[in-house]
Amino acid sequence: MEQRISREEILAKARELATSIASSEEAEFFRKAEEKIEKSEHVQQLIKAIKKKQKEIVGFEALGNGSMAKRIEQEIAVLQEELDNIPLVREYQQMQVDMNELLQSTIGAVKDTVSARIELERDK
Repeated sequence: MEQRISREEILAKARELATSIASSEEAEFFRKAEEKIEKSEHVQQLIKAIKKKQKEIVGFEALGNGSMAKRIEQEIAVLQEELDNIPLVREYQQMQVDMNELLQSTIGAVKDTVSARIELERDK
């Protein structure tokens, strides 16, 4: 007969798995890309400008000035395009995609394994 495992033991193993993921090559690449983004004065200036303009939109919308809000939305689009075209930002975005894929594939592997085990147990 198979030994049952407690919820606490499962969570402990999940934390071990999380530590392994955080120590992965993908996580290291992501951290390095994030550091570069944080140290880039140009990138940080663009992010601040976008955030400032987003606040301006909220203010103009609250005042009922939709035309000014639309104009600022266009300015944000220009800033966002400039930000998205910076190689450093594209690298960071790719690292986010890679980390997300690793997490999603890990979740999928756990789900599939659990489902298969439940099927096996049910068929006994």
